[in-house]
Amino acid sequence: MAADSGIAPGRDVGPDGRQSRHPAPRDPADLPPAFVLLSFEGPDAYSVAGGLGTRVSGLASALAEHGFETHLFYIGSPELPGHQVGCDGKLHLHRWCQWISRYHAGGVYDGEEGKLNDWNGSLASWLADHLLPSLVESHGRVVILAEEWHTSWSIVYLSRLVQEKGWSEQVRFFWNANNSFGFERVPWRELDEAATITTVSRFMKHQMWNFGVDPRVIPNGIATDWLGPCDRHAVQALKRSTDGRLLLTKVARWDPDKRWLMAVDAVGELKTRGARPLLVARGGMEAHGREVVGRARAVGLAATSIRCQDSSAAALWQAIRSAGPSDVAFVESALSRPQLQCLYRASDGVLANSGIEPFGLVGLEAMACGGVSFLGATGEDYATPGHDAISLQSSSPRELVGHLLHLREHPDIATRMRQQARKTATRFTWEQVIRAHFTPLVSWPEFAYN
Repeated sequence: MAADSGIAPGRDVGPDGRQSRHPAPRDPADLPPAFVLLSFEGPDAYSVAGGLGTRVSGLASALAEHGFETHLFYIGSPELPGHQVGCDGKLHLHRWCQWISRYHAGGVYDGEEGKLNDWNGSLASWLADHLLPSLVESHGRVVILAEEWHTSWSIVYLSRLVQEKGWSEQVRFFWNANNSFGFERVPWRELDEAATITTVSRFMKHQMWNFGVDPRVIPNGIATDWLGPCDRHAVQALKRSTDGRLLLTKVARWDPDKRWLMAVDAVGELKTRGARPLLVARGGMEAHGREVVGRARAVGLAATSIRCQDSSAAALWQAIRSAGPSDVAFVESALSRPQLQCLYRASDGVLANSGIEPFGLVGLEAMACGGVSFLGATGEDYATPGHDAISLQSSSPRELVGHLLHLREHPDIATRMRQQARKTATRFTWEQVIRAHFTPLVSWPEFAYN
C-alpha cells in the first residue's frame, strides 16, 4: 500500500510539492456539461398528465445523481416555489407560467394555449439573458434538451439567440418526440436546423420520416426503484384476498389507442368461460372513460369504484378486497410506486395492450417488477415477445384471452417470463440509458452536430 501523502482530497498541489491554499481554477473543458431540460410536464402532481411527466422527472433526477448540473423548466404547480433546488444542489426545478396556472386548477394542460403563448414569449429570452451566461462560463458546455411539440418554437428562438451571443460551440440543442401529438404545429424545417432531433423508439422514428426528419433513437429509462423489492406481504395478501381469481391490471389514460374496450371485452369473455377474472383499472380524466364503463356494463360485467386510504401497498389490497364480487374495480385515487409494484407483481397479466404506443413505459415498469406484460406490437423495442413479455398482434380480445388461459395452464412459462422480464428491465434504467446513449451523444468534439 502506498504511503499516506498527507494531502487532503480535492486540494491542488503546487510545483514544490506543497498543498496550495488556493486551488487553481478548473478548465471548463474538463467539467461535465450542464443540462437544461424543457418540458410542459414535470414532477409536480399538477404537472403530470402521462408518460412525459414520468420521463422528464426520471431523466432530470438521474442526470443530477450522476453529477450533472441539471435545470428542468416546466409548467409547475402555482402553489410551489418558482425555483427549487435538490439533489445536493445539482437539480434545479423551474416552474414556469405559474401566474397563468393560478387561474387554471385543472392541471398542466388547463389553459394550454395561454401557457404556450407565455412560454414561447418569455422562456427563450430569459434563458439567454439569465441562465446560459453563467452555465457557459462555469461549465463551458451546455446541453439543452426539449420535449414534445410545445417546446419546438422555443428551441428555434433560443438557438437564434445563442448564435447571436456567439455560444454556438458551447451549446448543443436536442429536441425529443415521445408522441405524434401536435406534429402538425411543429416548425420542422427550422427545428431540424436548430437541433438534433431524437425520439424514443423505431416506431416513432418511422412515423417521423413522414415529416421529413430522420431522428436518432434514444429509449426511455425507468427509475432503479422499480427494480427494488416490493412488499411481499402485500402481494401475498392481495393474492389471498382475490381467492384464486384471474387478476388483471390496466393503467393508462382513457384513450381509444390504449385499447380499453379490447381489455373489457376480454374480461367479459373470460367471465363467460368461467375463469373468474378481476380487472383492476386506473384511467385518467379523459371522456373515453365513460365509454369504457358503459362497455363493461354492456358485456355483463359487475363494476365498482374503489379508493385507497393512503399510498401504501396495504391500502391497495384492502381497497381491492372491498370490491367484493365485482368483475372490474375502477381505482379513483392515484397509485403510488409501491402500490403499482405490488399490483404488477401479483397480477396474472398487466394489460399494456395499446394499438398505437410510441414506447410503452407501463409495460417496462411492470416487467421491472416481475410482472407479465401484455404489449401491443408498436414501439415496445425493449421486449422480446414470448421471452420476457407477450406481444399482441391484433385488436381481437380472443387473442388476449388465449394467451391468458395458456399461461394459466402452464405456470412454469409465466414464471420464466417474469424472471426474464426483470433481467430485461435492468438494461433500461436511466443510469444505463445515460451511459449508453446520452454520454456518447453529447461528447465534445467527437459528436458530429446534426
